[in-house]
Amino acid sequence: MRYSKQRELVMQQVEALHDHPTAEEIYHCARRECPGLSLGTVYRNLNSLVEAGRVRRVSIPGQPDRFDHTLAWHGHLYCTGCGRVEDLDLDPGVVRQLLDGQPGRVTDCVVTWIGLCEACARQAEAAPAAAL
Repeated sequence: MRYSKQRELVMQQVEALHDHPTAEEIYHCARRECPGLSLGTVYRNLNSLVEAGRVRRVSIPGQPDRFDHTLAWHGHLYCTGCGRVEDLDLDPGVVRQLLDGQPGRVTDCVVTWIGLCEACARQAEAAPAAAL
């Protein structure tokens, strides 16, 4: 992959925004440093970074793709309350056990849980009590 100032800026934004940003969030932050940057350029560079294995794409059904700079295997939680995507620690040994004896060759696994983050779950639990 050839060096590109814009690609490096996009990569820096993915690393700086630890909350699994969307392309639009990356674009808005990167534009402060490079006002001529276009959203299309951000998308092209994100796709190049994903293909080069420098960034992971986090896909949530019905939501814009998110991007993650953490390359080590891990899962994600998509919060239906606030829309955040958080890292989840999952035991890769347990996942390997699930795959034992399966036909074919699995090269990667994407695990995304859908539910409430800790803060939204606390808020939801407190809501019924507050209504009394």
